[in-house]
Amino acid sequence: MLNRIAKPFTVLVERYLPDPFILVLLLSAITIASASFFTGTPFVSVVEIWGNGLWNLLSFAMQMLLILLCGYMLANTPICINALEKLAKLPKSSGQAIIWVTLVAMCASWINWGFGLVIGALYAKAVARHVVTDYRVLIASSYSGFIVWHGGLSGSVPLTIATEKHFSADLIGVLSTSQTLFSSFNVAILITLMIVLPLLNRALLPPPAEQIHFTQRSPSDNQTHLESLNNATPSERLEHTPWLGYGIGGLGLFYLGYFFIARSGTLNLNTVIALFLFLAIFFHKTAHSLLKSLNEAIQGGAGIIIQFPFYAGIMAVMIQTGLAASVAQWFIDISNAQTLPVWSFLSAGLINVFVPSGGGQWAVQAPIVLPAALNLEADISRVAMAVAWGDAWTNLIQPFWALPVLAIAGLRAKDIMGYCLVQLLVTGLIITGFLAFWPN
Repeated sequence: MLNRIAKPFTVLVERYLPDPFILVLLLSAITIASASFFTGTPFVSVVEIWGNGLWNLLSFAMQMLLILLCGYMLANTPICINALEKLAKLPKSSGQAIIWVTLVAMCASWINWGFGLVIGALYAKAVARHVVTDYRVLIASSYSGFIVWHGGLSGSVPLTIATEKHFSADLIGVLSTSQTLFSSFNVAILITLMIVLPLLNRALLPPPAEQIHFTQRSPSDNQTHLESLNNATPSERLEHTPWLGYGIGGLGLFYLGYFFIARSGTLNLNTVIALFLFLAIFFHKTAHSLLKSLNEAIQGGAGIIIQFPFYAGIMAVMIQTGLAASVAQWFIDISNAQTLPVWSFLSAGLINVFVPSGGGQWAVQAPIVLPAALNLEADISRVAMAVAWGDAWTNLIQPFWALPVLAIAGLRAKDIMGYCLVQLLVTGLIITGFLAFWPN
């Protein structure tokens, strides 16, 4: 049933969805024109804001590129290949493969969003080598797990408002994670999605005759060595010695252990990258093996490098011209105490298409939704989590976040976005239902 419903979406996306780079160019043009028309900002000023903002995400772009490269290099070590292969043998059928991949991606994303993106995609790719199933649905299932990240341990909105002296502390004080991440309505949303989403993805599988299967070769052991080091040059000996890998990799892991245990450090994007990197160095052993894996991985990073500056420009225009605030305010104007969480969720979902950054989006919407929540006597913690879930929700159709997954999988955005549209509709109904009707 659902696979027949999804088919028109996949055909529509295949026919009309452009390459993500073309999409970001179109979004740039729409944002600049909208800001000039709706906010009254002179066109030249909007273009200046756009041009100056192109470089605002350079550090974040590097983080995204590094998490892709380091995650790929780690997965390409013999020990991780063996582990992934063993886990990939757990599903015994096409339907089980979809369910397993969805659950693994959701659990990993709940722990940390960057961790979830990479681990989910790598596990999906490993499963595809053992189970005959539709590869597009499998990767879409992996990506769908990303929807839970903002309701999980790395959610930027709940963690921000749980921090002393956050920028809205004078207005709402400090809200502990027991009021947001571990509140009854947020836990209810997570449990429901954990049950419904794997079953939904299973139902999206097309008939066997219409499925497209994974055909890439199985991973090979990257631990290649010179046939003989007797006549090797000093540089070749350095490239193939395991002691550098063990030494630097072990030193990095010691640092992370000290950071987490002695300093009570938390898992964030930088520590996830460091963990992937030092484990990759340690398990590859030699620089030769590591660099060979890096050369394979870097081929998939081109989209991240070229697209992030344009998204940074879009974000700058949306924020500095007040366009994002105007969109959020429009939804606030039609809200009351009961409907404010739902309208905040929908407005966050719309703004996220243009401002795909949880922290950046909260900085835009918090000064609007929080005073509204106080004036309407609405549940502040629910309104804040509504913005968080809205930000995560439309990531399902925002290729910005799919870039690392698609790079690992070797697919195009249009290969999975038709299925993601169905996931968007179903999960949107679930989340709005809980935001509207779950008792305070």
